[in-house]
Amino acid sequence: MRTLAKELASKIDKKVEIKGWLHKKRLLGGLNFLTIRDRSGLIQVLAEDKTEIEKLRGMQIGTVLTIAGKVIKDDRAPNGAELHDVKITVEVPVTEEPPIEIDKPLDHKSDNLDTLFDHRVVGLRNLQEQTIFKVQAEVLKSFRTYMNEHEFIEINTPKLLAEPTEGGTEVFKMDYFGKVATLAQSPQFYKQMMTGVFERVFEINPVYRAEPSATSRHMTEYISMDGEMNFITFDDLLHLISGLINRISDDVFAKYAGELAKWNGTKPKLTAEIPRLRLAEVHEKYSKATGENSIGEDDLRPDEERWVSDFAKKNLGSEAVFVTDWAASSMKFYHRKKADNPEVAERADLIFRGIEITTISMREHRYDILVEQLKAIAHGDPDHAGFKAYLTAFKFGMPPHGGFGMGLERVTEKLVGLKNVKEASLFPRDLNRLAP
Repeated sequence: MRTLAKELASKIDKKVEIKGWLHKKRLLGGLNFLTIRDRSGLIQVLAEDKTEIEKLRGMQIGTVLTIAGKVIKDDRAPNGAELHDVKITVEVPVTEEPPIEIDKPLDHKSDNLDTLFDHRVVGLRNLQEQTIFKVQAEVLKSFRTYMNEHEFIEINTPKLLAEPTEGGTEVFKMDYFGKVATLAQSPQFYKQMMTGVFERVFEINPVYRAEPSATSRHMTEYISMDGEMNFITFDDLLHLISGLINRISDDVFAKYAGELAKWNGTKPKLTAEIPRLRLAEVHEKYSKATGENSIGEDDLRPDEERWVSDFAKKNLGSEAVFVTDWAASSMKFYHRKKADNPEVAERADLIFRGIEITTISMREHRYDILVEQLKAIAHGDPDHAGFKAYLTAFKFGMPPHGGFGMGLERVTEKLVGLKNVKEASLFPRDLNRLAP
C-alpha cells in the first residue's frame, strides 16, 4: 500500500512504499539524498547502495519512481522522517533536462512572466507555485460554503448567447450553425431572473471579455463568483459582502498562513463591516492628498484605487473599502437609482488592496421603469429576443434585489501578494496568449 509524504511520521521504524516524482538529487559527503514529491509534500530518501543509485544514472527531475524502504525519524527532514535501506524502481524515466528548475522559487518579475506561462505545466510542479492555486481552491470552497450557509442556490447559466445584450463591443463572436453567437460577458440577466424563482442564487463560472488590454489587471477569460438576492436593501447587500470577504480571508489564512509567508503574503486587515466612502469624497481626498485632480470624474483611476486602499487601511482600519454613490449617468440600464437622489445609482465598488474586485448594485425591479431605462440607456428594444425572457420575469413579479460579481483571480492575486492577475490563472488568456 502506498504511503504519502504526510503519513510518513506516523510510520517510524516501519517498512513502506512511496510513489512520486524525483524532485531533487543531492550528493553530500558520499551520501546520496533524493527528494521525492507526491500530492501531499516532499519525502527525503537516503540512498547508500550503489546498485540502487545506478538505477538513476541519466535520470532527470520529473522521473516517476516507486521506492520501498524503512522510515527513520529525522527532525531535519521534511515531515520529520526519511526513508533508509531503499529499493528503487524507475516507473517512467525522464532523460531530458526540464526547462524550469522546480526545486527553488521561480522568477515572477514582469519580464519573465511569458517564460513562466510558456512552461506552466512544468513550473507548477514547484511547491511554492502550487500554493497560489491551493489558495485559489480555498477561496472557491470558502465562497461556496458561505453562500450555501446563507441559503443561496448554486446555478449554472449559458455561456453561448445570441446577442451581447448587456451592451458594449467587448464580446467574442463566433459562428453558431450559420448564426452569430457571443460568449457571455457575465451571467447578469440569468441570475436576476433566477432570483424570481429561488430568491437567492450564486454561480461560479468563466466569463469572457474581448478587452484589447495588455495590462496587469485584465484577462479575456476569468472566473467570476456571482451572487444575486432579493427582498433586500442596499445595506443588506453590503453587509453580506462584508461577511464574505472576511470569511474568505479567515479561511485562507487559517489553512495556508505558513505557505503564504513564503510569498510574503499577510492576512488582510479588515473590519467586520467594511467601511464606505462616497465616490465624490474619494475624489476630493485623493486630489487634496496628491495634487492630481480627479474631482467630477465618473470612475476611479487605477492609482486612485491604490490610494484609497492605503487611506482606508491607515484611517479606517481596513484594507477593503466600499466606494458608493456612483453617478446615475454612467450606470447600466438594469441598475437602480436612489429613491431620494435619482442622480445617484445604488452601486458600490469593493476596492481591496489597490484594485476593484467586485461591483455591487441594486437592480431596477419595477417593470415599467426597467423598460424605460432599457430604451433610454441601452437603446434596446423590449421586444427583441435578447430581452424578452428577461423582461418577462419582471412583468410577472420581481421584488427588490441586487447582486455582485467577484473576480476569483483578482482575489487570489491580492491574498497571495502577486503583482499581476495572470499569475493567479493556471493558463492565462489575454490579448496575446491562447496557449498553452
